[in-house]
Amino acid sequence: MENTIRCKDARGKTSLSIEIERKYEVSKGVVLLSGGLDSAVTAYQANGEVDKLYALTFRYGQVHSKEVECALQLGLILGAERHKVLDLPLDMIGGSSLVGVGDIPKEPTQGIPSTWVPQRNAIFLSVAFAWAEVVGADKVYIGVNSVDYSGYPDCRPEFIGAVEKALNLASKRFVEGGTGISIETPIIHLSKKKIVELGLKLKVPFERTWSCYAGGDRPCRVCDSCRIRARAFEECSIEDPLVKGG
Repeated sequence: MENTIRCKDARGKTSLSIEIERKYEVSKGVVLLSGGLDSAVTAYQANGEVDKLYALTFRYGQVHSKEVECALQLGLILGAERHKVLDLPLDMIGGSSLVGVGDIPKEPTQGIPSTWVPQRNAIFLSVAFAWAEVVGADKVYIGVNSVDYSGYPDCRPEFIGAVEKALNLASKRFVEGGTGISIETPIIHLSKKKIVELGLKLKVPFERTWSCYAGGDRPCRVCDSCRIRARAFEECSIEDPLVKGG
């Protein structure tokens, strides 16, 4: 973008013309968009912070596709620059009821529940960093939360800090140019109530999100994710649009 500055002398006549070129830096961010409430709020936050948003969604062998469908809808509403949906068959490894190994718990459990997918966020962030390096993004957004959550170890701040450092050490961009990519976690320290409140402020279409671990037309309302979500909406004194009238 070029601007022209014209200086005038004492008689008001133009005496000097200077051409100044100003370069506008376009900020870019990659957001991991699962279609869940947390990722949707994170994506809307990211969309207000960067000029170009790149959405990344995974089919990793989930027992249902409802969340992926919501992610695609959210990407369209947000007007993402590009939206990639990649297949990562983590169900071939197993180790989680979310990919069909055992039943999804319907009651609170002790310790890390069976719905934890081994190394899921580590894998997702590695792919997101790769794409960020290709498109020239400076930030990778992920909707992890360490307050109202199921105790997954890959949602903790110490994990995020460690993996950010490790992935930058594996980056050509960082090694050759010293420019790193940051992992942005805007909701990591928020309660689920605060996340819902932030989403309302950002005008997130909660009716386009899906948190339930089970598929179907309506949330099961008994899995861990449904219980946490329901409590948040209750604390905000508003009705979850997914269960409205149910």
